Amino acid sequence: MTDLTERALVTVRGWPAELQDEAAEILLALDRLGAEPYRANASELRAVEKAMAQLERGELATEADVDAAFARFRT
Repeated sequence: MTDLTERALVTVRGWPAELQDEAAEILLALDRLGAEPYRANASELRAVEKAMAQLERGELATEADVDAAFARFRT
């Protein structure tokens, strides 16, 4: 384990249990992605291009849109 990882774990040990669990979930999600660099597929790249075009047109998500999107990931 690297020194930076050790420092992070020591820091996280001082967090409330709920935050420790969130940190652990993030690490486990990263592990599920694997060690290889991520490569977006054609469909994902098209979605990014669509989002960039929306941004250029000033089509921004409302706070309610953002809250709804994040709510999908909460269990």
